[in-house]
Amino acid sequence: MAVKIRLRRMGTHKKPFYRVIVADARSPRNGRFIEEIGYYNPLTEPKQVKIDEEKAIKWLVTGAQPTEVVKKLFVSNGIIEKFEAAKESK
Repeated sequence: MAVKIRLRRMGTHKKPFYRVIVADARSPRNGRFIEEIGYYNPLTEPKQVKIDEEKAIKWLVTGAQPTEVVKKLFVSNGIIEKFEAAKESK
């Protein structure tokens, strides 16, 4: 089963709010998911991003692939660096 870390759109018309979720790659964007690991609100200034680092690193270690946008969020929060360090320590 291919697992992706991606965004799930929430909110109302023209006021998006996203949750960072772990889901099967075959499930639809707002369909069934495995686990919610954070959220992203692009409308606030500065943009709000809250991601549970432990859960994110756990899923990256197990082989989940982040989408391009989620990977940018991980880089900006330093999660990718911690994942690389954890991968090298093994």
